[in-house]
Amino acid sequence: MPVEQRREQLLDAALHVVVRDGYDHVSIEAIAHEAGVTRPVVYSAYDGLEPLLHALLDRTQRRALASALRLIPTDAWTGDVDEWILDGVSGLIDLVREQPEIWKPVLGITTNTPAMVRDRIESTRELIRGYIADALQHGLEQRGGPWLDVEVLSHLVLVTTEHFGRLMLEDPPRYARDRLVDALRGLLDATRPPSED
Repeated sequence: MPVEQRREQLLDAALHVVVRDGYDHVSIEAIAHEAGVTRPVVYSAYDGLEPLLHALLDRTQRRALASALRLIPTDAWTGDVDEWILDGVSGLIDLVREQPEIWKPVLGITTNTPAMVRDRIESTRELIRGYIADALQHGLEQRGGPWLDVEVLSHLVLVTTEHFGRLMLEDPPRYARDRLVDALRGLLDATRPPSED
């Protein structure tokens, strides 16, 4: 098997171990067992556990960030800001449901997460919050107000979206996407300023 393909196989195996058993159970032996290979095969692709985990972290971050950024509108966007929020939350819930192994570590649904992983997740969240704040600013300007603190609102939007993702992963029958999005729609409708006729 070519080395790049082997590395992907081992990263997939490591991710399975992380999601199923938590970070404290990740080892070269556990990854080898999950991948159905021997320890020397793992060492032929990675120099040890730390480089393998860094590669896993890089790959997971790239995938999660790329998925999340596809949900954020560009500057040319002219839609309603409330609809964008609802579409973004709905889209992320769909991504979480379709790719739970990518999103469980990102959303903190794994045990004994190391500091380096938490730090990387937080730096990614900060980047996403910046994009959300820019989109909120643009959307509110398009609407003509109200003038709100988009930096604070970006925290609210991201935290709500992340928590909805966790609820859906932990108890999907109880917290279906439509229920979560409808609740958020009700909140947005209740706080929207009255239109001037």
